[in-house]
Amino acid sequence: MSDRVNVRLVDVAHARSGDKGDTANVGVIALRPEWYDLLARELTVERVAGHFRGMIDGPVERFELPNLNALNFLLHGALDGGGTLSLKTDAQGKVYSTALLRMVLHVPADEAERLGLPAAGAA
Repeated sequence: MSDRVNVRLVDVAHARSGDKGDTANVGVIALRPEWYDLLARELTVERVAGHFRGMIDGPVERFELPNLNALNFLLHGALDGGGTLSLKTDAQGKVYSTALLRMVLHVPADEAERLGLPAAGAA
């Protein structure tokens, strides 16, 4: 198995989030079209659910939008009942996108080089 490098999600994608009742909606868009397949492979339902463990009470759903080089995640039970009911500081789920972008991907070094991915910590 080849060596792996750490790639910060924030360096290869941007994201936006908001509320849909008690569900946070998080869209993740590859910064370059050639990086979409990597995101589709690495950002699994299980990995995203694990990243938000303790922050959400329900399941995670994933929708692929390859024509937009994007993935959309629904984080059920994330907003304590939703914007009009929740006492959470972020009752509209706006920071979930920033929280997801903190994820680090562990990518085979040869793939990272081939795709021109920025390594974590590179400026």
